[in-house]
Amino acid sequence: MNKIRCIQVFILLLVVAFAGCKSKTGSEQAAGVFVPGEIWPDDKGVHINAHGGGILHVGDMYYWFGEHKTEGVAGNSAQVGVHCYSSKDLYNWKDEGIALSVVTDDSTHSIAKGCILERPKVIYNKKNNNYVMWFHLEPKGAGYTGALSGIAVSDRVTGPYTFLRAVRPNAGYWPVNVLDVHKKGVPESARRHFSGGDLPAHPDSLNILGRDMEGGQMARDMNLFVDDDGNAYHIYSSEENSTLQISLLTDDYTCYSGTYARFFPGRFMEAPAMFKRNGKYYLIMSGCTGWAPNAGRSAVASSIWGPWEELKNPFVGAGADVSFHSQSTYVLPVPGKPDQFIYMGDRWTPDNAIDGRYIWLPVRFEGDQPVIEWHDKWSFL
Repeated sequence: MNKIRCIQVFILLLVVAFAGCKSKTGSEQAAGVFVPGEIWPDDKGVHINAHGGGILHVGDMYYWFGEHKTEGVAGNSAQVGVHCYSSKDLYNWKDEGIALSVVTDDSTHSIAKGCILERPKVIYNKKNNNYVMWFHLEPKGAGYTGALSGIAVSDRVTGPYTFLRAVRPNAGYWPVNVLDVHKKGVPESARRHFSGGDLPAHPDSLNILGRDMEGGQMARDMNLFVDDDGNAYHIYSSEENSTLQISLLTDDYTCYSGTYARFFPGRFMEAPAMFKRNGKYYLIMSGCTGWAPNAGRSAVASSIWGPWEELKNPFVGAGADVSFHSQSTYVLPVPGKPDQFIYMGDRWTPDNAIDGRYIWLPVRFEGDQPVIEWHDKWSFL
């Protein structure tokens, strides 16, 4: 066999081996088995592209919205928009296309191609019978200094969504748990932007809250939560990431109501995911270490307005100190399966954004403490 023929045979064997591995993982998902961290093919055989996402349940269908990533480092910014997939069983997903597209013909637009558009979430608004999308937005070329919230709406769950506005939260309003120190002026040392991972002093002594009161609070990593009474809330990292804020939205879910509160000042909580169990509210979060994973965090409260009690790292076992190399994006209460919840996390790959994987794992409880253990494969059926 000549040298060229040997090379051709070798390449063929590699292709067959890769296809076999891909087919095996895909067939396991199709058979009703989650395989965390592996390639997750959609109905077209392409790895699902919905990073930093969340789930909306409508009728008998689940809709997964997330960031559409592209190859390379450039894929960490928004080159395409928000991708949507649909499923009836959470294992097998149909590509529904791009729900919200970035703007390609106006580089000054809030969601111009190349902006940073992260953690999109969609909720249904009964009042207007429409769907409302929120996301963390940074204008093109501004790094992470914008700390804006983007809002878009659609009459169809899969879109297309129409961009409404980009704002900072609650401009001109104090939180319900404002402290006296926040109304006593802002030191000059606070009148600049910081790294997002630490501060030279406690956020209350720097009065980051007071600094941003007139122009609106900062909002980065975020999530949405709709309570049993229909009230919707925006949960986000604020005050240079040092403090978590929770805001009540207006009844059409497209604006801030001006009612909000701040929690965990100085704890630098990112990637908040809120859910409710047996009348109590829970949060699963991370610390602030950029793209690098860290130990997870959790908290519980009897009221969404607190007080919130910080609990332990919900991850247990080998790899718990880095949340199994993931970061929280959503916790899904499984409809029709009481007391079953799915942790949804992202395994980021910033050097080649499109390669990111998904870590979905079951959440169990020890008293109030959520517990997440690693499973190579699992099913809730």
